[in-house]
Amino acid sequence: MNHNAPPSPLPLQRLSHIRPRVLSSAQLREHGVSAADAGAHCRPGGPWQQILPGVCLLHPGPPTSEERLHGALLYAGRPPAREARAVPAQPGAGEPHAPYADAMITGLAALTLHRFSSAPPLLSQDRIDVLVPRTRRLRSVGFVRLVRGAALPTPQQITGVPVAPVPRALADAVAQLTDAGAVRRLLTEAVRGGYCEPAAIVRELSYARLLALPHVVDAVDSLLAEGRAIAEDRLYRLVAEHGLPDPLWNVDLRLPGGPHLGGVDAFWPDQAVAVELDTRAPRQGLRQEDEALWSEYARKREHLERLGITVVHITPKKLRDSAEQQATVLRTALMASNDREPAAYVVVLPR
Repeated sequence: MNHNAPPSPLPLQRLSHIRPRVLSSAQLREHGVSAADAGAHCRPGGPWQQILPGVCLLHPGPPTSEERLHGALLYAGRPPAREARAVPAQPGAGEPHAPYADAMITGLAALTLHRFSSAPPLLSQDRIDVLVPRTRRLRSVGFVRLVRGAALPTPQQITGVPVAPVPRALADAVAQLTDAGAVRRLLTEAVRGGYCEPAAIVRELSYARLLALPHVVDAVDSLLAEGRAIAEDRLYRLVAEHGLPDPLWNVDLRLPGGPHLGGVDAFWPDQAVAVELDTRAPRQGLRQEDEALWSEYARKREHLERLGITVVHITPKKLRDSAEQQATVLRTALMASNDREPAAYVVVLPR
């Protein structure tokens, strides 16, 4: 081909229906566009431009936020199988194959797609984080920053884009942040907005080995306190909205003249039923402490049940996702008290 000759106008006509207007080299071949034609169209002053290795933007202006997202995924995604590349393009059908396998948007860009108000707009983000398997032989380039993982979560589809779940996206975003205030705002919004529970966030931060960073530790402490307050509020509303009798809230139980039995979040003395919110958030590297805490939970529950007190464990996630079911569990426990032997008398003190 004579490189001084103008490129053929055929690709422009053939690909006018593509949205978003960004394709990989493999996809261009599916549409019958040779590498030589693509290169000619991407020359300076041409109608296209190469925004990433092997990724062409099919117009000369700056890419939109949608085009940047799809371009990043086209660069990082696993190339399509040979049989998929052989599928002919259908006019008006959009792109025939989106090779996004093993790649998803994560970090701040993912949080923006999840509609976090504390995450910046996509166009103001210099980099787009893309989560890929650890074995992918790629490097970060241009506006794409690769984040490698041994095990990838199942992505959520948001406006046609595979996006990491909120806990994983948060961990990948926090890994790039040094501002304690920004970290705290993101974590707080995740819990207040009902995106996920504190335990899931702490678990991902732990896997990413971020819990040793002082600004992350401070934010996590605030997060756990926030999460517990939200869980307590949900428990109050569950009791009120489902017509359960009012319990004694946040009390300590003690045998008369004897040892302290432990605190519970709600207690119905007439029915000898207690509720304990399980807001533990295990952290990697603190397994002995986690096991000790769980052992303490188990010992307290066994001791109370030996005294005839029914202990109902409820997690914040269950309160959020299945409040009606938890109300049924509590109502059943309260009604079953008539069929049980009377419980031992315990002293109830404010906690």
